[in-house]
Amino acid sequence: MIESYGWSAALQDAFAPYAAQKLSPARVIAHHRGLWRLIAADGEVAGRLSGRFASEAGPGEHPVVGDWLAIGAPAAGEAIIHALMPRASAFKRRAPAGGVQVVAANVDVALLVAALNKDLNPRRLERYLVAARDSGAKPVIVLTKTDLSADAQAEAAAIEAIAAGAPVVALSARTGAGLGALDAWLKPGVTAALLGSSGAGKSTLLNALAGSALMDTGAIRDSDDRGRHTTTHRELFRLPSGVLMIDTPGMRELGLLADDDALAASFDDVVALTGACRFNNCSHANEPGCAVLAALEGGALSNERWQAYLKLQRELAFAARKESVSAEAAHRTRWKKIHKAQRARYQHRAREEEG
Repeated sequence: MIESYGWSAALQDAFAPYAAQKLSPARVIAHHRGLWRLIAADGEVAGRLSGRFASEAGPGEHPVVGDWLAIGAPAAGEAIIHALMPRASAFKRRAPAGGVQVVAANVDVALLVAALNKDLNPRRLERYLVAARDSGAKPVIVLTKTDLSADAQAEAAAIEAIAAGAPVVALSARTGAGLGALDAWLKPGVTAALLGSSGAGKSTLLNALAGSALMDTGAIRDSDDRGRHTTTHRELFRLPSGVLMIDTPGMRELGLLADDDALAASFDDVVALTGACRFNNCSHANEPGCAVLAALEGGALSNERWQAYLKLQRELAFAARKESVSAEAAHRTRWKKIHKAQRARYQHRAREEEG
């Protein structure tokens, strides 16, 4: 069963230490509060965290959809989750309440979905591209609802200009036009994730690819072409084609947690300009020989893209400073829990010996 959900010989080799502990592999297909739905060797099973896992897991280390786990033998349809296998990729964001939120794990292809309507936002897509490249997945921009666009070709060309080499596919899930273009990336056994804001058409696209209604869909507001949340949880589906597809709720905010390489890859045109200035320490404000200013004046670089780059650069720098402080605090808290648990075990053992 798990072979059809992406289990491979490489994963089997990596699982050897867990197998030696008489544990079995499973993959997360959904998460509801403290309960995980898993695909194991014999089919679907519910999973709960072991007490040790729950107490020792750090920020972003709890299982999410797409994760591979080591579980105990299921009993009465439920298994205990003992360990999280290393992730090949992880799409994460800074949670609105602070901290790290992993949206989906072990994703091969990140489908960044945006609708060709009044809510189409190149700046938002730039943000998603940075996060996708940082995750380790291959980003593919999917522009939906071409049937509602006055000039889908021109809008797609404008997005290609800021995609930094990421493929751009324009389609209509409602009519099926352009749907086949995704076949280049959606192969049997590949795990893809649908990521984007509410109303982008993620669930409609999922249903079109599946050939059936797997998820509910809803209408968008006429006032601003923004959608309401129809997907309320993340879930991994195995499509008839053999593709593994993760549907996610729309994200109104995508606080970035990424490294400078992901930003540079998503703004390669801007980075090339900053490296072409006459002075190495150019501030791109008023220095002579500034390639950025020349490009802005000549129209080769739009002010909107330049400002977007500066904004994301500042955001990532702030997140890095904040993360270094919070990581140290989390590290101290984690070891306090471990030491407390150890003391409790020692005290319990001492009481048993005295008895």
